[in-house]
Amino acid sequence: MTSFGIKEIMSILPHRFPFLFVDRVDVDDEGLSGKGFKNVTINEPYFEGHFPNNPVMPGVILIETMAQVGAVIILSKEEYRGKTAYFAGVNNFRFKEKVLPGDILEIEVSITRVRGSIGIGEGVAYVRDKKAASGEFMFAIGE
Repeated sequence: MTSFGIKEIMSILPHRFPFLFVDRVDVDDEGLSGKGFKNVTINEPYFEGHFPNNPVMPGVILIETMAQVGAVIILSKEEYRGKTAYFAGVNNFRFKEKVLPGDILEIEVSITRVRGSIGIGEGVAYVRDKKAASGEFMFAIGE
């Protein structure tokens, strides 16, 4: 297991504040699955408008966070180092629990298929020991 903190994540992903949504990623030794963590704080810029007096993490941000965990996993493999993983699509996403300020978001991602530069990942996000969201995403690896 290899653990990537924010400094290492920023060396793998091109994302920066305010669009970097993951704080730590632990990648298995084979580089095909891992677990990411996000400490959700009231200071997140999206909470100002989603929703005033009732802050809830937007579903699209939750999907993006899951994709960033997947990108760290795949881009940590030697053959993809220095490349960029681009979002190519989502399938069968379901949202079960709200993600609120103060939550620790735990995201498990498995890379299920890679053919050439196109891949598929499956993810499950948890908050407060409950499944918050799950689904499948596609990515394209490029320069």
